[in-house]
Amino acid sequence: MTTSLGHPHPAAIFWFFLFVAVTLGITFWAARRTRSTEHFYTAGRRVTGLQNGLALAGDYMSAASFLGIAGLVSLSGFDGLIYSIGFLVGWPVVMFLIAEPLRNLGRYTFADVVAFRLRQVPVRIAAAIGTLAVVTFYLIAQMVGAGNLVKLLFGIPYETAIVIVGIVMMAYVLFGGMLATTWVQIVKAALLISGAFLLAGLVLARFGGNPLALFAAASDRFGAQVLGPGQLVADPLDALSLGLALMFGTAGLPHILMRFYTVPDARTARTSVTYATAFIGFFYLLTFILGFGAMVIVGPDAIKAIDKGGNMAAPLLAEAVGGTGFLGFIAAVAFATILAVVAGLTLSGAAALSHDVWVNVVRRGKAPEREQFVVARVATLLGGVASVALGIVFKGENVAYMVGLAFAIAASANFPALILSIFWRRFTTRGAQASMIVGTFSALLLIFLSPTIQVSVLGRESAAFPLKNPGLVTIPLSFLVGMLVSLLTPEREASERFAEVQRRVHLGPEAGAE
Repeated sequence: MTTSLGHPHPAAIFWFFLFVAVTLGITFWAARRTRSTEHFYTAGRRVTGLQNGLALAGDYMSAASFLGIAGLVSLSGFDGLIYSIGFLVGWPVVMFLIAEPLRNLGRYTFADVVAFRLRQVPVRIAAAIGTLAVVTFYLIAQMVGAGNLVKLLFGIPYETAIVIVGIVMMAYVLFGGMLATTWVQIVKAALLISGAFLLAGLVLARFGGNPLALFAAASDRFGAQVLGPGQLVADPLDALSLGLALMFGTAGLPHILMRFYTVPDARTARTSVTYATAFIGFFYLLTFILGFGAMVIVGPDAIKAIDKGGNMAAPLLAEAVGGTGFLGFIAAVAFATILAVVAGLTLSGAAALSHDVWVNVVRRGKAPEREQFVVARVATLLGGVASVALGIVFKGENVAYMVGLAFAIAASANFPALILSIFWRRFTTRGAQASMIVGTFSALLLIFLSPTIQVSVLGRESAAFPLKNPGLVTIPLSFLVGMLVSLLTPEREASERFAEVQRRVHLGPEAGAE
């Protein structure tokens, strides 16, 4: 099929500027209400359960969700579903293990929880390393997706597109903080779900409103294998490793965990997860329709001709079923998706640098409020500049696999330490340090040694580590190291303060939680 992607057209420009204008208006409104560090990081803790649920969904449904999964399904068929299911099943873990303790124990970052009964400085340094590693990988995926999308929409150079994305995103976070970011996420989630629903409806209309007819058409054209596993992930261990990383990585993503501090209490935190799970689950059902719709209506060859990773499958499908006007709308929705997630990531990276490193390590918890606020904004600026640079350096990389790797690091570096600090009395400072550092660097090392880098990126014939995603090895390793080091280095004060952790986890504000 012929496409107008790569050439500027009025519909795309209109929707793009409309979204930017609306969200900058939100930022102006939020900036007038952001006067303290607490407002900058947590929106004053006044976000409702429904609002936070939509914002969580907005933060979570990234470029990998909309562009990446639809592309994977369009090129690989059924196997693309492993990402949809993997991204979704992490939410019950968040609901039952993470949401309430996090809200009752912390202030701004997940490191507040891990360091609650341990020595602050070493734990926060290790946590900041893990957080920044996750944020970096996640940012690369979003910025590469944004650069490709804006480049194709407006016909401008990739590097210019990256700079434009960076400037708009920094405006949101620098001036509006968490309040602006929350409302940008809410607007983006509503746009994304409604846009995907409309696109799926137009696809199904071509098949009598019957998804089974769509799947049958895919089977007739490309063979029955597209409806079965093995096209994308043939090795069961690879599938298990990827599934574990996606499931437990959700509970270790810094920008997701940070959202639980925006609500007034633990009950609202649980309610927001319920809403988020419903919105995200509905959306991921739609991505399967979009993927198979792109496979049948657009065709894998046409999709790969525009982007070899398949990331432009959804915009191409929108053009095929709704014309260039609808392409402009869906492309603007995809841009909104990326921009909102980049804003959330930048804010969580800034929190790690300013709250964990500057305030609690450099200033030993004694920085004045005004200084904290200034440092937070400086850290945001640094994060924005870094995201632009990373987007340019990693030009051409695949969006979906980069996010999968970010999940593997989050599951290895953050999740084990978080769980052990909340539920295991004998967890110690050295154990937390070892768990987070080993989890971070073992994941990074095995990613580098895996076929993902050695074969796909560097073009070598084989890889030293056989699995494409290291989660199956690095998640248990992080738990094991954390427990073993804790047993070898007992810490009396940490053990004694465990009772206080349990009181706060279960009683919340009644026990003096923030």
